[in-house]
Amino acid sequence: MVTLDKLVIGQHGSVVSIDPNANLLRQKLLAMGLTPGAPVHVLRFSPFGDPMIVKVRGTVLSLRKAEAKSINLELAV
Repeated sequence: MVTLDKLVIGQHGSVVSIDPNANLLRQKLLAMGLTPGAPVHVLRFSPFGDPMIVKVRGTVLSLRKAEAKSINLELAV
């Protein structure tokens, strides 16, 4: 298992869990479609590396690395 902030462009995986200690952030991420089992694909990073652009369930999202750090993924092979 790895957190979303560790992935590079082109890598993808499925959401396993979101850090339960980040309660408000957790609610926001769940509302954006980052639910357990959701496929996540890293598309690109901003020029300075933060935020990152990911595709989740057909929607393109921009996430800060601090937010992405609380998302646990299972990498796709």
